Amino acid sequence: MGDGEGTVIIAHRFRGPAGSGNGGWTAGRLATSYARGADRAGAVEVTLHTPPPLERELTLRRDGDALALLDGEVLVARAAGGETPPLVDRVDLVTAQAAEQQYAGLQDHPFPECFVCGPARSPGDGLRLLPGRTGDGATACTWTPQDASDPAYVWSALDCPGGWTSDITGRSMVLGRMTAQIEAVPVPGGVHVVVGRHLGTAGRKTRTACTLYDPDGRVVGRAEHLWIAIDPDSFG
Repeated sequence: MGDGEGTVIIAHRFRGPAGSGNGGWTAGRLATSYARGADRAGAVEVTLHTPPPLERELTLRRDGDALALLDGEVLVARAAGGETPPLVDRVDLVTAQAAEQQYAGLQDHPFPECFVCGPARSPGDGLRLLPGRTGDGATACTWTPQDASDPAYVWSALDCPGGWTSDITGRSMVLGRMTAQIEAVPVPGGVHVVVGRHLGTAGRKTRTACTLYDPDGRVVGRAEHLWIAIDPDSFG
């Protein structure tokens, strides 16, 4: 992506559902270009309007103070300034590793090829996060980034651990909106902890939050999400 105008192709590798882009990765890629083009730091809010298509040339277009991602004339996503997301309290590394052993997605996953949390992906091909429960409405897992240069990977790591604070296996959801603030660069090769918290559900909509901590307990990034319940067989 450029700094406000140009094109982007979402590679098949970065899929969430089998036929569309992972929401966190797509939002992070758009947010990075928005922040750079607007010469802006702080939180960025990305709203996904339609499943992001894969392997297709999409267009970036400035829309006032926002940045739109378009498939022809169809609005795929829109980035704008956002409010700082809440922090989720950190858990220690042992707790996060124990939670991974309880990851429900290992037995039942609506999108098993998801770039972030899909159990069908191998480490290095996907992030393969395993966000398991640490309590009612709370998740934790670890992430060991190999490349700290791409903020879209941080947005990705801050995505799915939020969704798994709800019962995704019994109520499939996709990301509708994500607001994230990146506060530091992750440590390549360091074991990070990601924690998620359920904030509430009303009808088809669920709100969650996530925070990513580096090996020394410092905040790398924080996010808040709005998820939409869908039929996984018909989505995308």
